Amino acid sequence: MRLLWKWGVAVPLGVSLCVCQTAAAALPESLTQALNKAQLRTDDISIVVMPVGNNSVSRLPEVVTVVDKPLADTTATNDDSSAANTPAPTDSANQNSEATLKGSTPDLTDGVSISTTRVVRKAAIEAHEKRIHKKTDDPYTYQSLEDIAPPLPQLPSDSRLPAVPMALDLDTPAALLLHNADTLRTPASTMKLVPTFIALDTLGADFVWHTRVYHTGVQVGDTLIGDLIIQGSGDPKMTHERVSQLLYQVQQRGIRHINGNIVVDSSVFDAVSKDPAAFDREPLRPYNASPDGFLVNFSSMAIHSWPQTDKTAALTYAPYLADYQLPSTIETRDAWCSSARYSLEPEWQPTKLSLHAKLPEQCGEHIFYVAYPDAKDFAARVIADKWQALGNDLTGKVIAQEQPHQRPHGSHTLADIAPSVLPLVSYPSQPLATQIFDINHFSNNVMAEQVALSIGAYSLPDTQKSTGSSLYAVDDPVSTYPIMLGDIHSWWHTHLTTAPPHLTDGSGLCRDCTVSAANLSELLGYAYHHPQFAAYVDSLGIAGVSGTIAAHGERLPDSAAIGRAWIKTGTLNNVTSMAGYVQGQSGQAYTVVGIINTEHALNTYAARVVLDQLLDWTAQQ
Repeated sequence: MRLLWKWGVAVPLGVSLCVCQTAAAALPESLTQALNKAQLRTDDISIVVMPVGNNSVSRLPEVVTVVDKPLADTTATNDDSSAANTPAPTDSANQNSEATLKGSTPDLTDGVSISTTRVVRKAAIEAHEKRIHKKTDDPYTYQSLEDIAPPLPQLPSDSRLPAVPMALDLDTPAALLLHNADTLRTPASTMKLVPTFIALDTLGADFVWHTRVYHTGVQVGDTLIGDLIIQGSGDPKMTHERVSQLLYQVQQRGIRHINGNIVVDSSVFDAVSKDPAAFDREPLRPYNASPDGFLVNFSSMAIHSWPQTDKTAALTYAPYLADYQLPSTIETRDAWCSSARYSLEPEWQPTKLSLHAKLPEQCGEHIFYVAYPDAKDFAARVIADKWQALGNDLTGKVIAQEQPHQRPHGSHTLADIAPSVLPLVSYPSQPLATQIFDINHFSNNVMAEQVALSIGAYSLPDTQKSTGSSLYAVDDPVSTYPIMLGDIHSWWHTHLTTAPPHLTDGSGLCRDCTVSAANLSELLGYAYHHPQFAAYVDSLGIAGVSGTIAAHGERLPDSAAIGRAWIKTGTLNNVTSMAGYVQGQSGQAYTVVGIINTEHALNTYAARVVLDQLLDWTAQQ
């Protein structure tokens, strides 16, 4: 039986299910008070709170219980039962010194009996947030690039419900709360929920990007007489360390010397480069980095400062750039630490990085992330430096281009022999599920763009998406913004019933994008019953615990939503938004969407409290 989806409920074709809003719904008193305090009107906000599934079984992850001190009946993973005496966890692949409770624990989940719950100390959350904010002015880029795990125990592998659609319940109650549900609004980063789920649906959670390496000419001993070709795949997270691993694999194939060029082919994405200053005149911020078919390290450099004893600080960089001057020290001044723009005043010049300010002494040991203005030049310089760092040499240069490598017309030298169809190296990315965790947990804009564009390149066979012009691969996929947006629009028409949102990019870093709360609620409801739901919901921040919603517990310490809401937030100067899922205390799961738009700049903190109250109210249901 074919099903349509309406407000998160599956309905057989021919069965009408309409949740209509005939008048403005009465808002809960806590929301009304928060709106008044934030000097916002009820017309400024759109809300949908919609039950999904039923209250006997939930597909949401286990509730996280935040405690001031470990409970007597927990088994701590570090064998330490004293919160006061437990040292803060270090930045490592798994920094979780919390407890996992197994068995039925209704006392921890407000009367809901579940098979597994998780406990995390409030002190661990606070220590984690303090540490990352002290470490850098850009905590989300830092956590994404350095793979810093949130302070949360991992779920046992057998604790989740099977990743298959649930039995559908056509008796699901009507909407719990509707307010301006169909009003089109600017969503900010909550829009990332759209391409990340469509990518999961069309590509699958285990999808990987393969960066392939070919060569022209011939290999004689450890010398390549020809060009080395790196064919970009659109991998959203090709960090500089992974570039080193890619080149090391080339070296392991016996190539140490290249009598030719290294050619980087980024043609998988066509004409996607953006002006990094166009959105908000902040071209140095990594969130403004442009997508690219071979994106390296988000086109961003980490500048690490180390205080010295002589009113100076030493500087190190990751990654280094070939043939580019980077200052090794900087003078310091007595001032508070701020962003790179104000603390360093960096300027990318043609051959060197200039720092026009003395570093504030309060920065101490600190990491600043600064975006480079040209993704292709950045990638070329990183590759050249990494190749040399491996002890290899190159007689030519690194050329980054948005077109496949072409053999010179009429040339018949050994160096111009066409490459084999089989790659020398095929280097897989991290799986899609891992990548969308970074996108939604840390609101990574350029990764969202890469994933969205990959929908256009890889989702379905389409002759319009393939040039077939490459010498070294057949039917090379190509995506553009029109192709990507067309595929998202087509997917929406096929699977959902609300009118498709208006998107112009894949990240929400746009002021002309519009969605309704009904749009996002329907998408979330559809995702809830989907086989890939676990990967989707696990990518969201947990209210009061992790991600961009971690501060929910600071703003509303007694919120019932702490540990039981999985949320993507969004913020622009006149937008505050959030969307995701809440596990009500009754056991009922809800989709929840709140979008605030104004014609003037918002008090972000006050506006965020309004949405905090919405989460708290929903969790109490």
